[in-house]
Amino acid sequence: MDFQRLVLFVIFCMSGLFLFQAWQKENNPQPPQAQVAKAEQKKSDVPSAASNASNATSGASAVPGATTATAAPATGAAPATTSNAAGETFVVETDLANYRINTLGGVIEEVALTKHRDGSDKSKPYLTMMKNADRTHIAQTGLFANGAELPNHNTTYTKVSSNFKMGDAKTLEVRLSAPIAGGGKNDLVYTFKRDSYIVDVTHEITNGGSTPITPTAYFHLHRDSKVTGGSNAMIGIFTGPAVYTEKDKYKKVDFKDIEKKKANLHATEATDGWVAMVEHYFVNAWLPKQGDKREYYTSKQDGDAYRAGVKFGLVPIAPGATAKATLPLFAGPQEQDVLKEAAPGLDIVVDYGIFSFLAKPMFWLLNWFYNLVGNWGWAIVLLTILIKAAFYPLNAAAGRSMGKMKLFAPKMKELQERHAGDRAKLNQAMMELYKKEKINPMGGCLPILVQIPVFIALYWVLIAAVELRHAPWIGWIKDLSAPDQFFVLPVLYAITAFLQTKLQPPAPGMDPIQQKVLMYMPVAFAVMFIFFPAGLVLYWTVSNILQIAQQWKINKMLEKEQAATQALLKR
Repeated sequence: MDFQRLVLFVIFCMSGLFLFQAWQKENNPQPPQAQVAKAEQKKSDVPSAASNASNATSGASAVPGATTATAAPATGAAPATTSNAAGETFVVETDLANYRINTLGGVIEEVALTKHRDGSDKSKPYLTMMKNADRTHIAQTGLFANGAELPNHNTTYTKVSSNFKMGDAKTLEVRLSAPIAGGGKNDLVYTFKRDSYIVDVTHEITNGGSTPITPTAYFHLHRDSKVTGGSNAMIGIFTGPAVYTEKDKYKKVDFKDIEKKKANLHATEATDGWVAMVEHYFVNAWLPKQGDKREYYTSKQDGDAYRAGVKFGLVPIAPGATAKATLPLFAGPQEQDVLKEAAPGLDIVVDYGIFSFLAKPMFWLLNWFYNLVGNWGWAIVLLTILIKAAFYPLNAAAGRSMGKMKLFAPKMKELQERHAGDRAKLNQAMMELYKKEKINPMGGCLPILVQIPVFIALYWVLIAAVELRHAPWIGWIKDLSAPDQFFVLPVLYAITAFLQTKLQPPAPGMDPIQQKVLMYMPVAFAVMFIFFPAGLVLYWTVSNILQIAQQWKINKMLEKEQAATQALLKR
């Protein structure tokens, strides 16, 4: 396979990959509506916790540390929502986000990230959680126990706190309260922290009855399967539940697998990890304390609704005693430094595809350049220069081979005419010429093959890093993660790619039609690049400019070398 055919092969393979991803994204059918649940499953809104009570750890401390040894209940280890009652909603304002909370269940119904803009309307904040006519993505929590009726996410709470604005404070505590049947109460406490996307969610359970109670606390994310996050049409970022443990590492679960009951996120006796709902650029995750035993679960709810959560049992709470169960909730952007600080392994949700081992150091370099110049566009330019410099030896060798082929093109054409009727003799004569002039016709293949993983890794960095979302470069480029709306970069790419083909000779024996296809490929790719993120087109355009400069210099050097050789032969 000659160099030009290899280039075409690689280009068509990558194009097919991107187009297949786009087709999957656009034609992925929504999961069918769930069948009506069996009557016996709807008799109770709260699942039995007999197994939790029997397996709870005894002791004076009420800090969550015990877990069930049984599988999660059929309802997904948490009560299903059946009440249509509407509670009172209020908004908590912090420095990074505004949280809308409903007193019905203490449910977090909306998280508006004030530092990140909506994909379609940049005058609005991005909603990483929401509940409206079109979308549902909320955080729910509650308690259940065998022999006791405890508050859950259908219980109406009463507001205890009156201040819902953080202002200049470092923390803000918002407290709701609900009575426990038989005596006592459960205070649901949200603790917000300055400069943090983490909210501590705490159940303070006071047993006012005459017998001990052994609660199980559950925390889950409840959402539909619709894809959001400003995903570009030419990419295929994962959206759905995910769980991480040190034993099983990072596991993504497709909504379809939950629908077909193939998903198994249960991690009985796990003492580490987290559970999340992941989407492009953003993530919501429950982050249990390391060392505490817990069980993860997923479930399919009525309609287009799914849950992913975690539950853990508390030790028995004696009459008159109070216990606490706290779980941090992360709801924010996939900023890698922030994710690493939040929980071990949480940064893995940034989807870099199969070349993560290359993409991660590449993003580190890109971030380093950004800190140096303060602009992601110029950081991409500097990273492109660095990549070109790293591959210079390979590209130079390939460039010399291509340059020599251009210089000796007349001789090659002469051989083709001389042996037009004998393919075997033509190949033999061509090989002799290559050997004599030290031309490697396959010399351009290795640099292309080696750089394919690098290009794909950079592709994923540019589309997966939230840091580049809505990041401007210069003038008309207001968002490097979105296509160039004025098509300037695709046109510049086409021009540079066309110039590049003029500097590289066609392979010997290439059909004229193939030569024309190769010549017009830049136009075809420019059309495709209209839908690509501007940052990626910027990278490829700068790479072309550098390649043109390198090949022009090599061609000039070879012309001088040939002229000097011919001058010596004439003496």
